[in-house]
Amino acid sequence: MKKNNLFQYSIVAALAGFIFGFDTVVISGANEPIKNLWHTSPLFHGMFIMSMALWGTVVGALVGGIPAEKFGRKKTLFWIGILFAISALGTALAPSPYVFSFFRFIGGLGIGISSVVAPTYISEISTPATRGRLTAMYQFNIVFGILIAFISNYLLQGVGGAEDWRWMLGVLAIPSLIYTLMVVTVPESPRWLISIKNDLPAAKKVLAKIGVENPDDEVSNIITANAAIETHEAGETIFSSRYRRVLWLAFLVAFFNQLSGINFILYYAPEILSRIGLGATESLANSIAIGGTNLIFTFVGLYLIDRLGRRTLLIIGSLGYIISLSLVAIAFKTEASPAFLMIFLLMFIASHAIGQGAVIWVFIAEIFPNKVRALGQSFGASTHWIFAAIITLITPVFLDKKTGIFGKNPWPIFLFFAFMMVLQLIWVLTRVPETKGVSLEELEKKLLL
Repeated sequence: MKKNNLFQYSIVAALAGFIFGFDTVVISGANEPIKNLWHTSPLFHGMFIMSMALWGTVVGALVGGIPAEKFGRKKTLFWIGILFAISALGTALAPSPYVFSFFRFIGGLGIGISSVVAPTYISEISTPATRGRLTAMYQFNIVFGILIAFISNYLLQGVGGAEDWRWMLGVLAIPSLIYTLMVVTVPESPRWLISIKNDLPAAKKVLAKIGVENPDDEVSNIITANAAIETHEAGETIFSSRYRRVLWLAFLVAFFNQLSGINFILYYAPEILSRIGLGATESLANSIAIGGTNLIFTFVGLYLIDRLGRRTLLIIGSLGYIISLSLVAIAFKTEASPAFLMIFLLMFIASHAIGQGAVIWVFIAEIFPNKVRALGQSFGASTHWIFAAIITLITPVFLDKKTGIFGKNPWPIFLFFAFMMVLQLIWVLTRVPETKGVSLEELEKKLLL
């Protein structure tokens, strides 16, 4: 029963990732219809229509650690669901591109705060043996949401005529409200109760619920670890020199995640696929194949993350990235067949799912000390989303058929991403530590003291 409680609470928190994934990718189905409806320029379209949610995500990630520290993980998770529901209904009913962009920004706030609080919460209620796969369930729900968004867009195509995109965006309100109600059933993080609120009785009750055999000993271990950190913390902030190593680890894992091109491909999948001669319906169908591959190989990542470890998965993913992105670039350059290009696009997705996709939220959530975990997660998540927003913003400038720098043939974009993954591989081999099977308190000593 206790183990089931832990799994249940982790699943509920991870469902924020489902809404995150759905909201992130559902815009791909609205991309072309909105261009035709509001006749936006490439720069306006990139800044306001496609990337506004990501700028909201940046803001959400930057500030998400504040309510998580002040009000707790549970209350913050609850309000994330409210933000998603408001965004879904607002974008579906938007009468203009400016109103549309405003509500996409609101949804982005939810995504950004979610990427801070959900992994933090799951990592804080997990055991060392289960932390990797339980926290990675957040990523699994992201890719599941991505797949369902692609399928939803495909099924809703034509339902509302020229404005079927409104149905595609509005349907997200349903899972958002269901998730919000489910969050009410989960307990607060025991480490937040100890480290921030100093509510030891409440923390012991939660630890008992999640299957800790001796809550008193666990509380003592957490207090001892906090005390060891606090002896060095007078006048320090998260940007103090003693956190330099973990800050760089969080920054670079997030930086390389986006410089792989993953959001570029997910956001613009139908448009990219149309460049190889696929029609709109075929492009959406192949987008579903991308989402399905992402889901299947995320299962593989979940299975391996607590067995092979985070560092090993990053190495495997890096090698897959380099091979697949290089061959996608060659496929575009030589105007190879759609089947050839799809094979290596799917290999790219599989490499991401096993490597960076499975690792990023787990790794960032576990390398920071209890006292600053939410703020550290906020730093890593905001780095991730700043680069995601920049890439999504400038993509139309490079990809637009009429005015884009690589509008006729985007092969240099993929070659650039492949080069960045060579740099990631070098970084992982030389600088990234292994964190599997180590308690959060032991990691504090290993990475900071």
